[in-house]
Amino acid sequence: EIRSVISPSCGCFAPLSTCPPGHLGMLQGPPFCPQEHDVETPYGKVHCTMKGVPKGDRPVILTFHDIGLNHKTCFDPLFSHEDMQEIMQHFAVCHVDAPGQHEGAATFPQGYDYPSMDQLSEVLPLVLKHFHLRSVIGMGVGAGAYILAKFALDYHTMVEGLVLININPCAEGWMDWAAHKISGWAHAMPDMIITHLFGKEEIHNNHDLIATYRHHILNEVNQANLHLFVKSYDSRRDLEIERPIPGGHITVRTLKCPALLVVGDSSPAVDAVVECNTKLDPTKTTLLKFTCAGVGDHAGYGVTLPSSCPPLAPVPSASMTRLVRSRTASGSSVTSFDGSRSRSHTNEGRARAHTADNQRGHGLAEAPAEGSTDQAVPKSTEVSC
Repeated sequence: EIRSVISPSCGCFAPLSTCPPGHLGMLQGPPFCPQEHDVETPYGKVHCTMKGVPKGDRPVILTFHDIGLNHKTCFDPLFSHEDMQEIMQHFAVCHVDAPGQHEGAATFPQGYDYPSMDQLSEVLPLVLKHFHLRSVIGMGVGAGAYILAKFALDYHTMVEGLVLININPCAEGWMDWAAHKISGWAHAMPDMIITHLFGKEEIHNNHDLIATYRHHILNEVNQANLHLFVKSYDSRRDLEIERPIPGGHITVRTLKCPALLVVGDSSPAVDAVVECNTKLDPTKTTLLKFTCAGVGDHAGYGVTLPSSCPPLAPVPSASMTRLVRSRTASGSSVTSFDGSRSRSHTNEGRARAHTADNQRGHGLAEAPAEGSTDQAVPKSTEVSC
């Protein structure tokens, strides 16, 4: 067992013998030397990275990445952002890499049976046991969001909250399957993943960002192992979640913890995320929609997490004010979480929740004080900023 201590050389949390020279200042805010672990599971070893030390009964943030990425390429832009350092002060973070997706992973032997999405969700209780964790706040993107949602459905006592970015709760339909087959004949794997991660507008306009992620996909993930992970994600089942009826006595399968659904307005997953929102308990779910966020703008999500995800409540909201100021100064609109709601529909007929504009200008940082929120008002909200 690895014992973590405070290294006098740089003040970080790591075994003295493993703290790299000159580590001080590698991250903004208090530096944390990551501890890398290989957790034994029925599907082989799963690579996990723990940053920081769990604090008492406080949950740990557990992340899971999307296809084509690993924990570094998916979450480093977010957790190295200056506004996320306030969260890092209060919570340890455990990054989970899907089997064979971490840097330097060896190619699986021929005939290896890659775990399904359901089986990957069953790996997470073993990760918690390995690190002696009682509960987590899950943060996932794409395939990782699906896996964490499935984990929360099956092990609700272990999950205190979820941040689900670009989640698609539905199985791949026949039309999607055919489109992927045809696309696979004409395009290489990196191009297919790029269209999964980014919308057409960002692909055409943000060439530097696309080139960066194409480099990540080609050079930092084992290509044979990646193919297996993509195949597993494409074979996912419906999560089979259902929105509970207010006042109803019929038990339905849904998330029991607070959930923050996040999507960019131009993301290819926007319709799937909105549909997922219609299937969850509106009193525990918040839909946060950015007009300027793709997978490359994850750093922008961090500044909204404390007021949107209740388990992150200990984090100060100073960074929220900075977000509101920067968005409003650029002419973007920020819709308050507060106020009464109205219901409208997209052209495709999917329901979306909107907040009223009666408190426009107050910003996200000015959420109602604790205890003042009307519990009868659903918390499910669509926010564009």
